[in-house]
Amino acid sequence: MNDLLTYHPIITTIEYNGYRIGVLRLDLIHPDISGNKWFKLKYNLQAAITHKKSTVITFGGAFSNHIAATAMACKLAGLKSIGIIRGESSAASNPTLSFAQQQGMSLLFVSREEYSQKNDGGYMQRLRYMYPEAYIIPEGGDNILGQKGCEEILTTEMNHYHHIFCAHGTGTTYKGISRSLTPSQNLKVVNVLKFEAVSNEPQTTILNNYHFGGYARHTNELLEFKTWFEETYHIPLDYVYTSKLFFAAFDLMKQHIPDKQQDVLIIHCGGLQGNKGYEERYNLKPNRQVNDAHG
Repeated sequence: MNDLLTYHPIITTIEYNGYRIGVLRLDLIHPDISGNKWFKLKYNLQAAITHKKSTVITFGGAFSNHIAATAMACKLAGLKSIGIIRGESSAASNPTLSFAQQQGMSLLFVSREEYSQKNDGGYMQRLRYMYPEAYIIPEGGDNILGQKGCEEILTTEMNHYHHIFCAHGTGTTYKGISRSLTPSQNLKVVNVLKFEAVSNEPQTTILNNYHFGGYARHTNELLEFKTWFEETYHIPLDYVYTSKLFFAAFDLMKQHIPDKQQDVLIIHCGGLQGNKGYEERYNLKPNRQVNDAHG
């Protein structure tokens, strides 16, 4: 469990179009509990242990970063884990779910209709009745404890960054980050889903025009950017979150937004484990030069 409690930020500095950019490498926190998932799980697993629960139940799709990270985190914490998976059991052999099972996670496949009830009070009550020994974590770690963990992503050594970029999926990460901003900082949130998200958080702007067709979708333009970025900076990106995040940030900097005199920080939220499954799904050729360099 101690592996989940120690955070040593790693910032890689790169340059683009006259900007000096810090990249907060959350992808390097842990080889298997990568990126923002580390923060979302930290206090949830502490709560499971405090409440003397032996098992964690959580939710995700067939290629979920959260499912993979939870499986490993529970293994390290000495907890059993159950993943309620949206879709067919035929997906059990994909790279993400195979990894989760290797860490000891039991998978329960449910229909999309049943999965849509994951936030319903009655459904939660039935789960608690069926699994009284279990602590339930929402999809993506999207609860108060997940947000609490994400409040710790920014540290005092990052106070000089004025413009901070992060990706938006469930919203847990950006809500946590927004609550730890200094008065001189602003947060730009890149929404990877095809809907208009609105934030009520202070100093926070959501960018809704960089989804490239929606969640787990891409265009040739995005793929070309991902290849160029990885070959230029030798920092691997994932297809779902960070490719869109960095594309958006670089697009704004190409337009000289924000002010070049102010420091920029881009938060790399991890998610790299999903690349192999994504490439198999869409028959994409991986960027071997970067993948080999980073294991």
